[in-house]
Order: sequence, then structure tokens, then C-alpha cells
Amino acid sequence: MTEDFTAVTDEAIQIRHYLHQHPEVADQEVATTAYLRDRLTALGYRIVTPAKLKTGVVAEIGSGHPVVALRSDIDALPIQEETGLPYASVNSGVMHACGHDFHMASLLGAARALTAADFTGTIRLIFQPAEETHVGAQEVMESGGDDGIDAIIGFHNKPDLAAGEVGILEGGLMAAVDQFKVTLHGKGTHAAKP
Repeated sequence: MTEDFTAVTDEAIQIRHYLHQHPEVADQEVATTAYLRDRLTALGYRIVTPAKLKTGVVAEIGSGHPVVALRSDIDALPIQEETGLPYASVNSGVMHACGHDFHMASLLGAARALTAADFTGTIRLIFQPAEETHVGAQEVMESGGDDGIDAIIGFHNKPDLAAGEVGILEGGLMAAVDQFKVTLHGKGTHAAKP
């Protein structure tokens, strides 16, 4: 059992490093999508990504109900990486600075473990695009990627939990990505003499 856990862990670390080196910003995760699709296909998952979903992957294993979905985000941020890591981003101006590389690697590790699990129903994996621009979940829903789901578990790293701890909460847990616009009305001026 320890060897299996170690092998899965080692593979997940290698996957994370690869994904960290090859980040793509929201709705441009084309190579990431292909990479995920290839890995899931090799594990025996059915790729059921709706045609309307430009990037991201939806895959299933098992059949019938309940349909339980596990969700990870896949996009990176438009940030220049300056970490000096041996697996630093090779894409100038783009970095996995929010842990989405870790999320994808973790969900692929779970996907591998689920191939050997005995369960009733369907497990649907949703690798969601465009989380950082707050449109990816809507894109998945509008494409039908969440149709027929009985329950969904979305996960995100949470650095305030100790290593090995998992927190579970029904409903929302972390702050949402959102945008707002502020309009100021006033007299035109120069910053030197406001």
C-alpha cells in the first residue's frame, strides 16, 4: 500500500511540475486541455466534454446514479514568475500563482485512484477553465457540463490547514472572484495640483 501511495504521490508531483512550467491564462488553456484529456484517456475515462466548451475537460468513469462530480480549475494568472524554481514557468508573463497546477495534479491523482475503486454510480471530473476571470463555471454550466449531477465537490488549496488536513463545508467556503466598476465624477485636474 505504501509503495502505491508513494508512486501516486511521485507521479502527482511530476504532473504538478509539468503543469506549473506550462501555464495558460483563462480560456486559452488549449495545451493544458490536451494534456488533461490525454492523461484521462490513458486512465480509461470517457471524455464527455461538451462541444460548446472551448477549453477544459469533462470526463467520466462508472455509470448510472448517483453522479458525483469532482472539480478543479485549470487556468493561470498573467504574472511573471520570479521564483527561481527548477520547474518555473516557461511561458513568459504567465504563472500558476494560485495553486491550479496543484489542483489539477491532485484531481488526476484522484482519477488514478478511482480507477481501482469499487463504487456505484458515475464519477464526473470537471477541469474548469477560466476560474480567475470568473466566467469558467458559467461556461461549464452553459455547455451542459454539469447536467445530471447529483453532487459536486470543488476543491482549492487552503494554506491555513495543516498538511494532511482536509476541510469540508457544504456551500461556499472561499471568497469569489468578482469584478466591479467605479465611476468618479469631478472637475478635471492635474495630480500636482488636485
